[in-house]
This record gives sequence, C-alpha cells and structure tokens, in this order.
Amino acid sequence: MLDPKFILVGAAINLMGSLKYVIDTLRGKASPNRVSWILWAIAPLIAFAAEIGQGVGLQALMTFMVGFGPLMVVIASFVSKKAVWKLTKFDFVCGGLSVLGLILWLITRQGNIAILFSIIADGLASAPTVLKSYRKPKSESPYVFMGGAISAGITLLTIDNWTFAQYAFPLYIFLICSLMASLIYFEVGPRLRREI
Repeated sequence: MLDPKFILVGAAINLMGSLKYVIDTLRGKASPNRVSWILWAIAPLIAFAAEIGQGVGLQALMTFMVGFGPLMVVIASFVSKKAVWKLTKFDFVCGGLSVLGLILWLITRQGNIAILFSIIADGLASAPTVLKSYRKPKSESPYVFMGGAISAGITLLTIDNWTFAQYAFPLYIFLICSLMASLIYFEVGPRLRREI
C-alpha cells in the first residue's frame, strides 16, 4: 500500500492532463463532446460529496479532481469557437439517461447508492466520447485520460480499507480512462477499419 500522500501526486498528474486538454480545446485541437464533459463534471462532484459523507478521506480528492478537470474543459469549450463537437441523438439519449441516474440518486440520498448512480451516470455520459474516441481519435487528446487513469491507479494503491465507498469510483475511473486513452493514443478505430 502506498502512503496516502501519493494521492496529491495523482491529483497533480490529473490536473496537468486536464490543463493540457483545456489548452488543446482553446487551440481547436480537441473538440470536447459537451454532453459528456458537463456530466463528467457533475457526476464525480456528486460522488465526491457522497464519499465525504461516507467518511472517505484523502482518496476523495481523486474524485473531486475527476469532476473539476471536466468543469475547466466545459468552460474552455464555450471560449473556443473551434472546439465545438456536433451533438447527435445518441449524445442526448446518453445524457438523458445519465441525468436520470443522478435523479435516482437524489431520491435515495444514500452514500453508496449515490456513488453507484454516479458511476452509472458517468458511464452513460462517457458513451458518446468513447464512441467518438473510437471513430475519430484525432478529435481528442489522450493526456487527460492518461492523467485520470494514473491518478485513479495511485488512489487505488493507497486504499487500506477496501469498502465500496473507498474503491468503487477510483476503480471505475481507472478502467474508463484507460479505455479512452488507449482508443485515442493508439487510434484503435482507424487501425481496425484499415485491417478489415
């Protein structure tokens, strides 16, 4: 087990990845899907509040950073006119289902339920960007997702009390960020289409 202070290193790595994505957005190199990024800001911040309510300590910082970074990206997407990604019905369906997950949490008001529904909501919000990362990886920047995966991995390595509240959101973030970073960095979609 790592010393929990390493979470600060993970948070710094996550922040650097987020800032790189913000810069890429402002320059028009990245085109964030606003449905995903808005919900990526909301769901983790709700999970962060639930984790605090469940007594999660410093490990909750990773969840906060996972919400704060997307909030910066959303703001940057409204500043840069070149960074707009055209939304489809699929984006809105995933976004609507994600919001439904958040509403279900509001109804239950229980910490672990909040974390579970935040993961579900975040996963549904991720679907449009996962698809976009597969189809058009050059419209994304992998570094924010690499930073998120590293931060989540460090957080997981600091856990000494493996409760759902402690590990669920970091494990989910590690998996989803690893998937998206791989799709973008290795341009999986275009490579598979060339081989077919």
